Order: sequence, then structure tokens, then C-alpha cells
Amino acid sequence: MALPALAVSTDQGQMNGQGLEGFYRAGRRLLSRCQVRVAGREPVAVQARMLSADSARFVATVLPSADGGPDPDVVVERTRHADGTERITLRSAASRPLRLPIEVSLGTDLAELGAVASGRAGPELPASVHDSGMRWSSGTGHCMVTAVPAPKDALASAGLLRWELHLAPGGTQSVELRVRPDGGGPVRAVGHGATSPLSSARAAGDDPAAQRLLDASVADLRALLLRDPAHPADVYVAAGAPWRCGLAPAEALTTARMALPLGTRLAVGTLRTLARGQLTEAGPRTGMIPGPIRDAGPHLPPSCTGIEATLLFPALLAEAWRWGTPEKDVEELLPPAERCLRWLLGAVEDGEFVRDPHPDRRSDGLARCEIQAHAHRAALLGADLLDGHGRAGGADLRAWAGRMRARFREEFWLADRVGGRPAAARLGDGRPVPFLTGGAAHLLDTGLLGSGALAPGLLDKVQTEQLARLLGGPAMDSGWGLRSLGAKEAAYNPFGHRGGAVRVHETAVAVSGLAAAGYEKEAGSLLRGALAAAMAFECRLPEMYGGEQRSEGGAPLPHPAACRPAAISAAAGVQLLTGLAGMRPDAPAGTVTLRPVRSAPLGEVGLTGLRVSGAPFSVRVSRLGLAMVEEAADGLQLGV
Repeated sequence: MALPALAVSTDQGQMNGQGLEGFYRAGRRLLSRCQVRVAGREPVAVQARMLSADSARFVATVLPSADGGPDPDVVVERTRHADGTERITLRSAASRPLRLPIEVSLGTDLAELGAVASGRAGPELPASVHDSGMRWSSGTGHCMVTAVPAPKDALASAGLLRWELHLAPGGTQSVELRVRPDGGGPVRAVGHGATSPLSSARAAGDDPAAQRLLDASVADLRALLLRDPAHPADVYVAAGAPWRCGLAPAEALTTARMALPLGTRLAVGTLRTLARGQLTEAGPRTGMIPGPIRDAGPHLPPSCTGIEATLLFPALLAEAWRWGTPEKDVEELLPPAERCLRWLLGAVEDGEFVRDPHPDRRSDGLARCEIQAHAHRAALLGADLLDGHGRAGGADLRAWAGRMRARFREEFWLADRVGGRPAAARLGDGRPVPFLTGGAAHLLDTGLLGSGALAPGLLDKVQTEQLARLLGGPAMDSGWGLRSLGAKEAAYNPFGHRGGAVRVHETAVAVSGLAAAGYEKEAGSLLRGALAAAMAFECRLPEMYGGEQRSEGGAPLPHPAACRPAAISAAAGVQLLTGLAGMRPDAPAGTVTLRPVRSAPLGEVGLTGLRVSGAPFSVRVSRLGLAMVEEAADGLQLGV
């Protein structure tokens, strides 16, 4: 994948026009069928692997004749790129010259991705011979496939291109296919080249899985980058492929926040893009960032992601400022951040909780646990941001956060004989929803202030200790990561996307929050589980996967509706690994504080190619849990 282009096939290499198979560009399937036959036979697949986020290699063999023994005479290698290019290479392993006919059967329906996913794609369109390939047309568009070298024969009725290749012993011959919209040129992926907003971070150390995961995470994030067409300098991430190749505001903000160690340009582009859609007309929703409704699992009604995005906006800007966003960009984005914060203070009655689905129905709305965490963090980080730029309002935000914190500790915490737990939510009439969910991990995610300090959390010390025990217990820690619902809760379902499945983002939040609070044993267990799951998925983590308990010889099962790759899980991979160093930068003050994970759960880890204050930053954490800066911006001092 390299958005706006992607290619989907099975590990056999053939595209048979079944399911989602095909080449896509900007949400339309340009080619659904691409089948190769050599000497009248379909090659036997022997290997498939990803070469990078945007390319894959398929290897197959052919035995042209039945009287040559068991060994194949020809190796067929197909190198497929997301941009619509495929090279088919035949390599002879025979001791005699070979004369081989090769056929490529092509077809397409030019269907939209949504229609393909829902089974409404329709029949293949008739083809016509065009130049050195085929062309298809419909009322919605045109597509063409060109071939180099030109085929010897082309049969439009079957969408068939034919060549006759001559292979000397040990020789090779290649055919290249190029799939394009009629008149379209090569896809220029946003994340490729020197203009990528994400640095090329690397990890090295005792555990080789760390390097593999960081490489794959950065590559997948780059493959998911998109540009605002009206403002091409502004880049943001799509939610994931193949189902959600567009902007999801809350997830884009969360991804940009977790990816801050790779630079602040993604955060700035995301904030600018969303600021242009902020609601500014007078009314109860003034200042909100719009977002779609999201299913919230078996125990809660759907949630408004616009509220989450509105609260994430000022928090991301505040932390991006600490990581080194240029002041001119911060000044430009301060007004929309202030509007988000004014919405927070104006939409919530004094001492009340933030309720769904929107403020004009707050009297009977649902107050979700994680939304309170987002609101509290937005208020404290927003106050820090306003104070740092001489803006008014910081004192009001801190006072509101203090009142909310006191009420949350009293009303959201459900006491019991074993130490209690936070409620998943509170209903409009005050009744709690008493289930333990992965969303509780956000209570440990407090946010970065100046001088390497963290904002105070919603829970007190005793409650934090109890939550750490719960998140590290077998009901929540599946051995592959954090479950989205405790295994002992009613309606638990290991494949429930918010009812028991492991969500990578929540696992990363829990690991960082637990480590920052000093609960490194629990953090290390979740980290090692997530890393083991990443290896099982070849380091391309889906956004969620089955929450069955890990067993010897077992493997995590992907959720059938999960995007893979997904921006939020790729960024979670970055946070899981960079969090080992505990970097807390304060670029305006010219300092960076390190709070490494002392238990060193992955042994020694060296991180290079990160960015702090706009300059390369490298740090190494030893097996003893000691951190040492190896590269930093001129003038950047190590904080205490």
C-alpha cells in the first residue's frame, strides 16, 4: 500500500477477481483479475513475502513437460507494487533452451471499494485492445493496462495478453504490466522520498524484534499518509486499509500524538486539516471538531468521536509544542485550540462530567470513563499551552480540572472488597456502568507538561495502584496485549471489537501509563505480549485481534473486520518502543528529560533517527535501565 493506491491478493500471487482482490486507486478497483499461466499451466506458488509497505514478491515454479523428472524447469517471480506496476520474471533452471508461451488474463469491474466490500461490485466489463495492452470503460471511469514488451497477441473478448519467450539455460525474461486510470500517471505516494514528515527511526539491541517492529511501523505510517488536496503541504494519516482509507479525526490526532518522536510535521498537518473543518457558527457545538459516530461495544451505546477529537486537538498541540513545533505553527493553531477549550468549559456544567453524544443533550447523556480522561488532560495541557503563550484562560481550565478530578475520584470509582475499579461510564441518572474495560488505561495517560513533568492524573495514588494491578492481571492481560473488556465480565467475547478483543492502541497507552506510574512489571508483561503478537503478524499489527489467553505454541487471531495496516496500531508500535527511553522533551526550554523503563524488559535498546526540537535525536537504554543521549540538537540540555 502507498495511498491513494493499494493492491490486494492472496499469498498465491494470482488475482482471481474474488473478494477484495485487485489493484485500487483512490477507492476504485482498476484491475480485479490478473492471472498468469506459463506453458498452459498455472505456476505452483512456493513463497510470498512483503518487500516493503508498498511492494510484495511472489515466487512460483513451473514444470513445462511431464517427462523431465520432479524438478521444476522455470521459476516465476512476480514483484507487485501498490502503484499498479507488476513485473513478471521467468528464470530458467533447465539445461536446455526453452520456448515458453506465457498468458496473462486480465479483467475489471471498475467498482468502488465500498461496493466490492459489500458484494455489490457487478460483472466484469468488456475489454478492448489498446496500444500494447487492454482498456476498459464504464460510466464512472476508464482504466488501461499496458505491457512492456508489447504482447505478441491480444484477445479482447477474454482479456488475454500472450507472449512467446525464449529462455537460454540459466537465462531470464521479464514482462512488466502497468495499471493506470486512462490518462493517469504514476502514483506519487505522500510518505516516500525526502519530503516525508516522518523520520526514519531505527532500533537496535538485544531483541531483534524491536528493529523489525519499528521498521514496519514507520513504513506503514508512511504508506497511510494523505495530503489535503486544497492544501498539499498539510499531511495526515488515513485510518487504515482496506476498509478506512480516509480521514478519521480522533484516530488521526491520536496517531500524530503517538508519532511525535518521529517529528512534529504530521501533527501540524493533521491539526491544520482538522482546524479547517472546526464548527464556528454560534451554538452549543461551536468549537467542536466534527467526527463520526463509533460503535462502543456490548455495554455502551455508540459514541461521538467528535467529542474525543475536540479534546485531543489542544492536547496534541500542547505536546507537539514541547517536542519542538516551530512557534509560527503553534501561533497559527492556537485560535482553533482555544475554541476547543472554550467548548469544553462552555459545554460542561461546573463540576459535571463530559457527556455524550453532544452538549445540547448532556442532561441525559452518558459520561464515559476515557472521555473524562481526555477532557482532564486537555484542560491541564491546554492551560499550560495558553500560559506559555501569554493567553488568558489557563487558571479557569486548571480550576475546572481540579473540580472534575475530585468528583471523578469519588463518583467514578466503585469500591469493593478487593480494592475497587473505575466504572466504564455513568448514566445520566448517575448509575454506574460497572464493567472493567481497556478504556480505563487512558486514566494513566496524563500528558506532558514543561520541564519533563507529567500532568496529575484523575486517580489518586491508591486508585492508580489498584488499576495497575487490574490491568496487569489475567482478566485484562491476555498474554498478547490488553483486552478491551475483562475476561470475567458479562458479554465478554474474545472477538468483540470493544468486548474483549485486544486493541493495540489501548495496550500502548497502558504500557506507557503503567511505566510512568512506576508499575514496570505490569508494563513489561503487556509490552512483551504486544511484541510477540507483532512477530506473529509479521510486524504489521492489525488494529485489533482476538483476546484469547496466550498458550504455548498459540498465535493471536486477527479480527476479520480489522484494518491491516492501521495507522493507530502502527503508531502504537512506535510508542511501545520509544517509550522505553521515557523521553520528555521541553523544546521551548531547550531541555529533554529521560525516564527510561528501569527493568529494561527488552534488554539493551538503541533508538536512532528520532527528532526532538526539529533535529536528530538518538538515545540508548542499557540492560541496567540507564539511558544515555548519543545525538541531540545543538544546545539541547539534559533535564533533571
